[in-house]
Amino acid sequence: MTTATATRAEYCVIACAEAWRGNGEVLASPMGLIPSFGARLAKRTFAPDLLLTDGEAMLVGLDGTVEGWLPYRRHLTMVTGGSRHVMMGASQIDRFGNQNISCIGDWARPARQLLGVRGAPVNTLNNPVSYWIPRHSTRVFVERVDMVSGVGHDRAEAAGVTRYHRLPRVVSDLGVFDFTGPGHSMRLASLHPGVTVEQVREATGFELAIADEVPYTREPTAEELRLIREVVDPQGLRDREVRV
Repeated sequence: MTTATATRAEYCVIACAEAWRGNGEVLASPMGLIPSFGARLAKRTFAPDLLLTDGEAMLVGLDGTVEGWLPYRRHLTMVTGGSRHVMMGASQIDRFGNQNISCIGDWARPARQLLGVRGAPVNTLNNPVSYWIPRHSTRVFVERVDMVSGVGHDRAEAAGVTRYHRLPRVVSDLGVFDFTGPGHSMRLASLHPGVTVEQVREATGFELAIADEVPYTREPTAEELRLIREVVDPQGLRDREVRV
C-alpha cells in the first residue's frame, strides 16, 4: 500500500534511506537530519543489519540503547576497510563527484572559509560515500569545485586508488543522482514528485546525463510514512531542512 500524501521532505528521507539498501552489516554514518532519519528508517525496515553509532564511542540501537563499544582504532579499521557508508554534505560538488567543504574561492586567499577538508579524503578513498544536499543550486552543483575535499571518480581513477572508492548516490531536494553517466559522470536517476527535468537542469552548473524518461523517486509505503511521522521524526524536524 502506498500513499500520495508524502511531502518533499519525506521523499528525501526515503531517498536517503535507499542509499543503505543492500549494504549489510556496515557502519552507517549519516551527517545531517534527513540522512539520520533515512538511516534509522532503513534499519527499521529493509536494512536491519546496519550499525548505528552515537557519534562518539558506542554502537547504539534504534532507541539509543548502547549495544557495543566502538573504540577509535576499531572505527578506523571499518573506515579503511570499506565497512562504513557515510552520507556527507557538500558546499560544492562537480560532475564527477569531487566535493568541497573547505573554502570558496582561491584556497590561498579564500573569499569564505568553511569546515575544512576534515576526513573527506579518507572517507571517499576508503569507504562508500553518498551526499545529501538540501538546497540544489548552481552554487553547489558546479563545473569545478574550488578545492577538492572529497575525491571524485576522475581523480580516484587517475591516481589508481579505486579499490574502496565508491560514490553510490547524491540526494538533493530536487532528486536523486548517481555516477553512471559517461566517464562516471553524474546522472539524474530520479525526480522527486512535483519536480521537472528542466528545473534540475536550471539548478545545475554542469551538463547532467539525463535519460529520455526519468522515473520519480519511489513513494514511501504507508508503514514507512507512519514510522517517519510517529517514530523516526515525530517533531517534524525534516520540514525545517526541506521547505517546498
